[in-house]
Amino acid sequence: MKKLLVISVILITASYTAFAQKDADAQKILSTLSKKYRSYDLIKADFTFTLEDQQAGVKETQTGTLVSRPKANKFKVSIYSQDDKATITQEIISDGKSQWTYIKKDKEAELSDVDHSEDNLNPAQLFTIYEHGYKYIYTGDEKVDGKVCQIVDLTPEDAKKPFFKVRLTIDKAKKQIYSALIFDKNGNRYTYVIRTFTPNPKVPETIFTFDKKDHPGVEVVDLR
Repeated sequence: MKKLLVISVILITASYTAFAQKDADAQKILSTLSKKYRSYDLIKADFTFTLEDQQAGVKETQTGTLVSRPKANKFKVSIYSQDDKATITQEIISDGKSQWTYIKKDKEAELSDVDHSEDNLNPAQLFTIYEHGYKYIYTGDEKVDGKVCQIVDLTPEDAKKPFFKVRLTIDKAKKQIYSALIFDKNGNRYTYVIRTFTPNPKVPETIFTFDKKDHPGVEVVDLR
């Protein structure tokens, strides 16, 4: 079954293990982010994901919602239709042990075990991926959408990876990530913009499991 593009990019950016400390200003900014995000039990964020292929003249945008319980590696990502922002077209859900990848048009959900290896992080760690495997440098402040933001460039320590830079734009007043821009070696750019961020929202624990009763007619393919 076709993978979720937005999730695939999240996982690509999150698959590193060595910690690098290169720039004191950047380290201070990122340490403050980590402390803040790790203080939350639950996180909810609405985001926009844009893929730009400049050579092909392609620009595609998707919207989505992430709900996660980072300390338990539980998460749910919902991707919405480009034509109807209220219609969910794709989901990826994890209860920390099992993971479901659901694409509505295929009427199918793949069930697999969660990969707990050190090289595999998941969307539950989206807001702290910079902690592992990057060199980083603070490049200054910029005004973005009326906000004063701190810009930190991350470079993966492994030169074999398919991208060469991640640019974090951090809301200076709120001390939280506003956007992440990923530059890959093929000239593509992937941009995440966090539209809303809600710490410790009230959600039922059942949100982190795939319920067949809520998805009538969907086949669950067990790959475990």
